[in-house]
Amino acid sequence: MKTGPAQTGPFPELGQYLENLGEEQSLIGILHRAQGLYGYLGRDIQLYIARKLNIPAAEVFGVVSFYSHFNTEPPGKFTISVCMGTPCYVRGAEAVLEKCREELNIGTGETTADGLFTLKDVRCVGACGLAPVVLVSDKVYGRVVPEDIRRILDDTVKEVK
Repeated sequence: MKTGPAQTGPFPELGQYLENLGEEQSLIGILHRAQGLYGYLGRDIQLYIARKLNIPAAEVFGVVSFYSHFNTEPPGKFTISVCMGTPCYVRGAEAVLEKCREELNIGTGETTADGLFTLKDVRCVGACGLAPVVLVSDKVYGRVVPEDIRRILDDTVKEVK
């Protein structure tokens, strides 16, 4: 898959990556790489990929919007992921997620106005014995109850200062 000169355009790292790809690289692989480079897949990044691959922008937008792993907006400094897998759900994860929404004043998949937190619900984090589980970036909190959320958020903000 040969593309134009890698150093031109608004995304030189991505351009270089695309320049060096073999023919068998998948669109999903490219999107993962782009999100790894820039943190999210904004409309401008998606259009750039479509142009470089000579495919319809709708194809790129369709893949990005279908898979919940891809972010179309810049994420917050911290991502709060509430596990909604069966063990976590049965043990009260829905109430924990609702408390997160309430404390952060955002919906699932949204980022706080200050850019500090992004809230996600995820299917399984592989820590079923600690259900319900909340991840704050890579830090795992187990056996979380709604009353823990304010403390978790406060502790996270203290780490920034």
